[in-house]
Amino acid sequence: MTNESFQPQARVVDEYESPVSGYQLLMMLRIENAPGKLGLITTAIGESGGDIGAVDIHEAHHDYMVRELRVFCRDVGHAREIVGQVDALEGVDVQRASDRTFQLHRGGKIEIANKVNIRTNAELSHVYTPGVARVSMMVHDEPDSVWALTARRNTVAVVTDGTAVLGLGDIGPEAAMPVMEGKCMLFKSFGEIDAWPICLDTKDPDRIVDIVEAIAPTFGGILLEDISAPRCFDIEDRLVEKLDIPVFHDDQHGTAVVVLAALINSLKIVDKKPEDLKVVVLGVGASGIACARIMLNYGVRDIIGFDRTGAVYPGRENLNPAKEWFAEHTNPDGFSGDLTQAMRGADMFLGLSGPRMLSPEQVDSMAGDSIVLALSNPEPEIMPELITGKARVIATGRSDYPNQVNNVLCFPGLFRGAFDAGAKRITEEMKLVAAHAIAEVIPDDQLNEEYILPSVFNEDVVRKVAAAVAEEARRTGNVREGGSRVFV
Repeated sequence: MTNESFQPQARVVDEYESPVSGYQLLMMLRIENAPGKLGLITTAIGESGGDIGAVDIHEAHHDYMVRELRVFCRDVGHAREIVGQVDALEGVDVQRASDRTFQLHRGGKIEIANKVNIRTNAELSHVYTPGVARVSMMVHDEPDSVWALTARRNTVAVVTDGTAVLGLGDIGPEAAMPVMEGKCMLFKSFGEIDAWPICLDTKDPDRIVDIVEAIAPTFGGILLEDISAPRCFDIEDRLVEKLDIPVFHDDQHGTAVVVLAALINSLKIVDKKPEDLKVVVLGVGASGIACARIMLNYGVRDIIGFDRTGAVYPGRENLNPAKEWFAEHTNPDGFSGDLTQAMRGADMFLGLSGPRMLSPEQVDSMAGDSIVLALSNPEPEIMPELITGKARVIATGRSDYPNQVNNVLCFPGLFRGAFDAGAKRITEEMKLVAAHAIAEVIPDDQLNEEYILPSVFNEDVVRKVAAAVAEEARRTGNVREGGSRVFV
């Protein structure tokens, strides 16, 4: 038996783990071809607490069969237990046991593919020397032609320093690679955009800015990802100022756009206006500040934010520049109490913090027809089943509950639209129209408490977001002018 694919995994509390999204074990079994053997195997798995998802035959012989079983488990320890139980059965040999997730990552998840064939010397002479020299001189003489004659116009650099990866924290650039590869896959799958991970072995904001500025001529856009606050604010601001291509910190603005889309549709259900809302934000980090900014631009006036110290208000100690901005633009009454007090009469709760930070009693104290967006992953601030009937609209960041707030609803379409228009930057107005476009994918007559956001697989999302963003870029003149004047 080989089990090299088993690896330590981040702890997930059992009762919050869905069988479908949890640990998937793949086992290749050589089974004696005798009546009842498969039944013994399935019984052993069931008695060990596993859930069989699929059974496939790989080989069939007179005296033995080779089958592959997919089994849903709680975690790696549970998987090891199941493998041991099955391997102990007479006439059964576990030839291979592996983690489905690790198998999908083996060798990486992305690759480069050619758009043109190289089959003859003639084709080689066109795509490389000597023909390519004429193209290079065209770009030299007419710099704008780079957008027509290279892949730049449809490429994104996904840049991280690995300091704030998912909920794992500062795990470094190498460990961030699987996440960044996944982000690149999403760009390609949903937006038909070519993206590549750039994982930097430095935490120095000056070096990060210099490196990204230096590689920018290769890319049409920059997506900043999983860079810790408050450094991420400074890095983004400086790159936006220096570069004439879209720069977008997804942890901030992607989350904010989808949160606003959820709010837009939720307000249609609860029949409230943004200017009348009292909103409590738990987690005033990069995404919390961006969410507050976009909600203020939408018309929300009363936002009270909490960080690890407590309520954020003007003059409070321990505020970095980003939180000082938050304090100056939110909490109009200078509230300085605790979360329980703030939740009384609140219309909306937005959680961007950590698990089990909110109680059913706090939700029960909110205003009627309340909205709860508990977005901590993989375990939200409060589980939906604990507040069913207490809040009118409930959303999480998880795919196994209704109303998933997922950044994939935003960034592929946003960059697609920016690229289609030749936009030089992502503006606040482009984020607003993106949020409205996401919300409008769901017709008003289909909206309900469990359907405020479309599926990430709804093809209308990218199309509508891209069209709205491109139109806004063109409307405001936020586009590259002209292009090469020479025939290409």
